Amino acid sequence: MTGHHDTTTEPAAQQGGPDRLRDLTCCHRRFLVIFRMALGARTIGWGTDCEGTRMADPAVLEPGAARSARGRTPAPAHAWLARHRGELTGYCYRMLGSAFEAEDAVQETLLRAWDGYDRFDETRGTLRAWLYAIATSICLDMLRGRQRRARPVDLGPAAHAGEPLGAPLAQDTWIEPIPDRSVLPAEGNPAELAVQRESIRLAFVAALQHLPPRQRAVLILREVLCWKAAEVAELLGITAVAVNSALQRARARLAARGVSSAARLRPLDGAQQDLLARYAAAFERYDVDALVALLHEDATMSMPPLRWWLRGRAQIHQALLGSGLPCKHSRLVPVAANGSPAFAQYAPTGPAGALVPWALVVVEVADGRIAGWTSFLDAARLFPLFGLPLAPTP
Repeated sequence: MTGHHDTTTEPAAQQGGPDRLRDLTCCHRRFLVIFRMALGARTIGWGTDCEGTRMADPAVLEPGAARSARGRTPAPAHAWLARHRGELTGYCYRMLGSAFEAEDAVQETLLRAWDGYDRFDETRGTLRAWLYAIATSICLDMLRGRQRRARPVDLGPAAHAGEPLGAPLAQDTWIEPIPDRSVLPAEGNPAELAVQRESIRLAFVAALQHLPPRQRAVLILREVLCWKAAEVAELLGITAVAVNSALQRARARLAARGVSSAARLRPLDGAQQDLLARYAAAFERYDVDALVALLHEDATMSMPPLRWWLRGRAQIHQALLGSGLPCKHSRLVPVAANGSPAFAQYAPTGPAGALVPWALVVVEVADGRIAGWTSFLDAARLFPLFGLPLAPTP
């Protein structure tokens, strides 16, 4: 995928081998433990610490001829920098909780790197580490003095069907969805891809926002991206001891959150794909009984930018029937968002009206049922972000 690291110029020792697989396996195991902890696991077993294992750092190595001509011919530098756009976008999104702010942060990162490229000293570190240092500084500046982003379920108790929806809240209140294609490679090691998908789930990104920004950076770099403590320390200008202390505090904060979890979606699972197809079909027919039958008993439904949200099949059933049926005859178009199944919802403008963008719907699946869905109603901003047309294909 464009913007992701290309290993074709790397030495064989960096491209793979048993050491890399062992490091990734250890790091992924550690991340999955903290991910489940953040999402409400009651018993945590940390297992073996990965400290001391070699970090798989896919640095971009500059060809010698291009390096010597760097001051005169900057074009190759742009290509090297652009290779990191996807992973930097994912990092900034986890830090900031907004796809739009993440893109702004990455743009600023690449601009600063471009401006300072002649001063980059590869003897002091990799290009990748240098870019992450710039991106981290930008994210920390953007986070300074502002409130954390959240989901409706994080802001208060569930409403009851029939209660007023209330006024929409400001855009910067909410965790926003992000297209998978912006942050995930098109192909790669299945274990790595699974970790990347889980680490952009709405619930996990929301849990990260409860951490102070520097703790957030430490946890993402250590647990998601598998950096060593010494490397994170150098990036943040602190000691490795301080990094490990921050990591332990971050783990404790996430464990204390007790956020509900939905099981990881297995993209090629036929049963789950069938469940999603039945969900979409029932929604498009507006067959409320069939739709609610697919839900967990404590399923949730929310609609940012509204603070209003519901919990429970009975409440959702009542709300869908009592809404005046504005979503009847909608069309759901499958998309991929936040490592989860999602749909672009086009709704009719009237009884026989044209279909227009209405919502970006991110669905959570657990144990063979729908655990909930979040309908992001800011279609005017989100449909272009996902490359969606103004009307569905006939």
